[in-house]
Amino acid sequence: MIWLRSAIYQIWFYSVSLVLVLACAPLLLLPRDLAYRSVFVIAQLWARTTLGGLRPICGINFVVTGWENLPKSGPALIASNHQSAFDTVVWMALLNQVAYVMKQDLQRIPLYGQICVATRMIIVDRGAGANAIRTLLAGAARVIAERRMIVIFPEGTRAPPGTVGVLHPGVAGIASHTGLPVIPVVTDSGEHWGRRGFRRFPGTITIAIRPALPAGLRRQELLSRLEAEYRRGVDKSVESSAPGFQHNNN
Repeated sequence: MIWLRSAIYQIWFYSVSLVLVLACAPLLLLPRDLAYRSVFVIAQLWARTTLGGLRPICGINFVVTGWENLPKSGPALIASNHQSAFDTVVWMALLNQVAYVMKQDLQRIPLYGQICVATRMIIVDRGAGANAIRTLLAGAARVIAERRMIVIFPEGTRAPPGTVGVLHPGVAGIASHTGLPVIPVVTDSGEHWGRRGFRRFPGTITIAIRPALPAGLRRQELLSRLEAEYRRGVDKSVESSAPGFQHNNN
């Protein structure tokens, strides 16, 4: 049954994605600001629609705790652990003003890459050395000026449930450059949405927004405290609130 439900969800996910990506294509020709607003609305619709199929098709709910740890409005630096593709979709569904830190490889995907550019994501070439850091910090400064929230995955790649990957220093560079405190987020999404496999397992994904780490921490201390938050989160279950979407009004 899990295989069948997962296959149906795959069909749902890719069908919705194809339709909405194609809907974005003509919007990419609009003037830059209008294209941004129009494509961002479609991107949010895509995230909410694809994730909306999880409960009826796969029996997966998700809950969010700790909304009070996000600012009511304006910029923020959200640093989430990373277990599955779910993590890269959910923040587009939850927040009205958000920009992901993304690897440049994704920009090369036809149409999807143009959508990432149009929605002003922070796109970084990980192999560019010092230039990658400069691109990251310039992108972060731009997003902060636009009063949007940044979502970064310090592990850089998906880690299996119950583990924490090596944290990369980019999050510390953004924190130092912008003066923003880092808001840790811990999720157990990999328990229900496979890291590489296509199976989706029924249950409830929890997204726990933790209290912000103080601004001004030195790089190693920040990374150590962030890792400790992740380890506490993956070593034990976190509290749940009501299931489903819980939109922030930023």
